[in-house]
Amino acid sequence: MADDKQTILKALKKAGKPLKAGEVAQLTGLPDKEVGKQIKILQADGEIVSPRRCFYTTAGN
Repeated sequence: MADDKQTILKALKKAGKPLKAGEVAQLTGLPDKEVGKQIKILQADGEIVSPRRCFYTTAGN
């Protein structure tokens, strides 16, 4: 599942703007449930942030 995390991070970095989980799933081809699960983990690890409800971006943006 570490690959899924990296895939999600790359998609968020490439987008350059906050995305909804569903948009991340569309860009990456990963299932919605998996994206949601990985987003929670990435957020807990401080690798991504939520600038507003239901939108996510990398912590460096």
